[in-house]
Amino acid sequence: MCPYLQVGWLPPPTDSLLAMLICTVITINLIARMASTDNAAFGALLPELVAGWKPLRDKPEESPEGTLRALWFLAANERRPVERCRVGPLPALNDAAYARLNELVRQRVDGVPLAHLTGRQCFMGLEMLAGPEALIPRKETEILGYASLDMLRAAVAESGGAAVIDLCTGSGNLALALAHHEPAGRVYAADLSPSAVELARRNAVHLGLQYRVAFHIGDLFTPFDQELFVGKVDLVICNPPYISSQRVVAMPLEVGSHEPHLAFNGGPFGVSLLNRLIAEAPRYLRQGGWLCFEVGLGQGAHIARRLESNTAYCEIRSCSDADGNPRALLARRS
Repeated sequence: MCPYLQVGWLPPPTDSLLAMLICTVITINLIARMASTDNAAFGALLPELVAGWKPLRDKPEESPEGTLRALWFLAANERRPVERCRVGPLPALNDAAYARLNELVRQRVDGVPLAHLTGRQCFMGLEMLAGPEALIPRKETEILGYASLDMLRAAVAESGGAAVIDLCTGSGNLALALAHHEPAGRVYAADLSPSAVELARRNAVHLGLQYRVAFHIGDLFTPFDQELFVGKVDLVICNPPYISSQRVVAMPLEVGSHEPHLAFNGGPFGVSLLNRLIAEAPRYLRQGGWLCFEVGLGQGAHIARRLESNTAYCEIRSCSDADGNPRALLARRS
């Protein structure tokens, strides 16, 4: 056997090999020191974030640790939703990035929503753009999203295609998620806020769905009051504002001071738009089409009774959260 192939053999040292070995050792030591520094910085900043932490029921995906990791990636110029920051190594930060991280932590403690800082939010498996122009998509709205997707898929299976109208579209999260998950759906969406519609259109481009969803500016059904839609829509979906005006003033800082009131202020009793939605939807739904919408905590039973007493609807379904609270209602057109 050739002696140079024996286990444990090393070639005789040369100047170039020695230099390479020295550089490798230096690099390993540098990486170890940087990792140690990063761990110390993470440990130092986490208590500050925890001390100012105000957990929100409707943002269960956020935690102090996950938030700090998301801000860490952002300081390294990587925009990620918090769900994509939970595992894996953190990027190395230089002095300027550390300074930026400290400022980001301060802003978060002061109440700026995490999704406004990162500019990203996950919804129904899609990574979407987020900003102050529209309500940040919530996990609870996925209850409505997946229930509506089931209705859409059933309509497509029946006729090969389906028309969907998404009202109060906001960032476009529901409209775009349905278009992504069911390519045979023809999706149209509208919002009263021009800035929200602009964000929705950016989201469509971001997700490569700009030719699959048409966005309009207008009040509820106003943009769709035409022959193309009247009596021909398979599915109307809506995540309307349903918080009463009195409760709006008592909302957490990061919601009341940073998200658009138009997106959640539902009037004196929180049902102004819900009442309009129930009354106006039958004009646009085909026979057997579905109206699907989100309701606030404590509203489900009352709104379900209103639907049951309305002869325009013949079948009412309720979708609840993990605690048994009705959060979405589905009503079939008579």
